[in-house]
Amino acid sequence: MESYLLQHEALLRVSAFLLALAVMAAWERAAPARIQGEPWWRRWRTNLGLAVANSLLLRVALPTTAIGVAGFVQANGWGLLNYFEVDGWVALAIAVVALDFVIYFQHVLFHAVPALARLHQVHHADPDFDTTTGIRFHPIEILLSMLIKFAAIVVIGASPLAVLLFELLLNLTSLFNHGNVRIPGTIDAVVRAVLVTPDMHRVHHSIVAAERNSNYGFCLSVWDRLFGTYVPEPAGGAAALQIGFPGFTDPAVSTTFFGVLAIPFRGAGPQQAKR
Repeated sequence: MESYLLQHEALLRVSAFLLALAVMAAWERAAPARIQGEPWWRRWRTNLGLAVANSLLLRVALPTTAIGVAGFVQANGWGLLNYFEVDGWVALAIAVVALDFVIYFQHVLFHAVPALARLHQVHHADPDFDTTTGIRFHPIEILLSMLIKFAAIVVIGASPLAVLLFELLLNLTSLFNHGNVRIPGTIDAVVRAVLVTPDMHRVHHSIVAAERNSNYGFCLSVWDRLFGTYVPEPAGGAAALQIGFPGFTDPAVSTTFFGVLAIPFRGAGPQQAKR
């Protein structure tokens, strides 16, 4: 089973992504949480275009994939899990959880370091919040993120199967927690005890800096609670929440492909992000 999954990992990841995107799109149409201000097709064209461009960049710029790195690590016995001879389902679970923590820490880093924060503005400058916001990242950020993931895999000693499961989980939960979907409060409370929900992560996309610098988790919600970055809801309530990034409100910049690519190099920077 493991060998079959790894042999067909590309097809599996693409199929899971397209299925999740279709499900989230239908859910957003059936039960939207918010009325969007910009035409959905314009944002989707740009956000999906970025996702395709980023995938092509990784294939061209890097000699291998995260799963390829994991295979090399496993073959050479590198990493903490291999050093301490942890194997089986225990190693699988530890690796997935550890990689999720790395993503949380990386996200904090891309808010705290000015040069990285400029790149991450692309994600936050989306004037609306829906499932495609979860795949909207600047190509340089995607490249740096993959290199960080490579390093994490080496240190942890994550197996190829663990990396595959983590990447599937990360992609699916990113589409989910950026969804413009309405979830009853009682259900949301149960789900967010474990996973980051759309209502929880939407706070992170507020134009208010104190709210934007919170709720960094992408998959597990425990990290925000553990490190004191959890904000349960926006100060003025969900209805008053404003989405976007100060200084990038012009749709010609925030919703067009080349406008978005230029965001890190425009005037609004990390200092404006603090306002």
